[in-house]
Amino acid sequence: MSSGGQFGGHYKPLRPESVGRLHDVALDLLWSVGSQVNSAQAFQIFADAGAVVDRDTRIVRLPKAMVEDAIASAPSKVLLAGREEKHDLHLEGTRVYMGTGGTTVYVLDLEGKKRESTTNDVAQIARLVDALDNVHFIVIPVYPNELPVEQVDVNRFYASLSNCTKHIQGGMYTLEGVRNVMRMGEIIAGGAEALRQRPILSFIVCLISPFKMDAHYTDMLIEIARRGLPVTLSVEPLSGATAPVTTAGHLAQWAAEALSGLTLVQLVNRGAPCLPGYVGTITNLRSMGYVSGAVEQGLLNAGVAQLAQYWNLPCYATSGMSDSKALDVQTGYEGAMTSLMAALSGANFIHDAAGLMEFAMVASYEKYVIDNEVIGMVMRATRGIEVNNESIAQDVIERVGVGGNWLAEEHTVRHMRKEFYFPTLSDREDRTDWEAAGAKTARQRAHEKATRILQTHEPQRWSAELDARIRSEIPGIVA
Repeated sequence: MSSGGQFGGHYKPLRPESVGRLHDVALDLLWSVGSQVNSAQAFQIFADAGAVVDRDTRIVRLPKAMVEDAIASAPSKVLLAGREEKHDLHLEGTRVYMGTGGTTVYVLDLEGKKRESTTNDVAQIARLVDALDNVHFIVIPVYPNELPVEQVDVNRFYASLSNCTKHIQGGMYTLEGVRNVMRMGEIIAGGAEALRQRPILSFIVCLISPFKMDAHYTDMLIEIARRGLPVTLSVEPLSGATAPVTTAGHLAQWAAEALSGLTLVQLVNRGAPCLPGYVGTITNLRSMGYVSGAVEQGLLNAGVAQLAQYWNLPCYATSGMSDSKALDVQTGYEGAMTSLMAALSGANFIHDAAGLMEFAMVASYEKYVIDNEVIGMVMRATRGIEVNNESIAQDVIERVGVGGNWLAEEHTVRHMRKEFYFPTLSDREDRTDWEAAGAKTARQRAHEKATRILQTHEPQRWSAELDARIRSEIPGIVA
């Protein structure tokens, strides 16, 4: 049974007045600095709506009222549906879901080899995730290096959708790919309106820090918004490089950049679902390189969650990655720390929480299984402690009394399976039993579990007739 949908919001590194100040500064930045909008379509949309534009520099400055209207018109609740309804994600408030992320160009496979990722890896990882209860969705994690870019979008989505019944989200590479993937979704869902009502797929579009809208990505954003399908606005400020080194300044810039994208979506199609998205982090000040396992990334994502809650909008956040090159203790503590912080803050759609290592450049089959365990524990912590007459057990405590025990109590039987998280990977036996079972490490157990899933698990397939229709109507599918 999936662990998703617990309510977070217990961890708040920003004081309420600080959240309000960051919001105000973000609005000021959108007017004083503005954004360079390199899409002709988007530039004209902003101009027609009353933004102040400079056609020579492509700078667009947004009035405060325009941005606030966009915040008010964006949906505060977003459904990201699964092919099976039990996997639906209801993004709102502080409700938390955690899943995969990417896109990496390498995998660490079950033979222990680091190699370039392929379309088969897209399919195999989707099938693995389909069987991992605590991984709630797929953000398509790897790139099919063997394909020409024109075939990448349809094959990544086809391989993921056909091998996993959870929600599928992915970044896009071509405008034609966006259109073909939308058409694929319509065929599977039963039509354009059916897909809008139950979006089994959604999209990621990048905004460039600091304050740029790329022509290519922004045209894709407009296409998605016009269709009314969910889109994540992925913003990646890097402290000390493309954003201020201070956490507060970093968050203020992110808020402005995310709101610029949100405003465009709402100008294109008022009420269209979109998620302000955060994929930023700090930099390694020795090399200025990307750092994925820093504790500050957890702080930043918690700040992002608080800003999104201030706007009453669901958000896309990041956690779970590691800079380690091996599946070692560093992989565990870096990933667990940021995942716990993001989930406890109440971030809604937390991607990268499973599978990624080595600066988010490598997806590890074994780490998906390990992170499934981590996420299970994180979601139990997020659930918190429920206090009511039944759980506080005063009457039972009084009856058991001095020197008694709880083993045979009905109260124990009634609550034991839902009160604790039961691990599926961790070893809790004594040393003698552990040694008798082969003295296996967590990585070895993860290897065995991943191998077993890929040998035996069969996801729910669609019909041969539907598959034939998809392949006949959507060009370029080779998966």
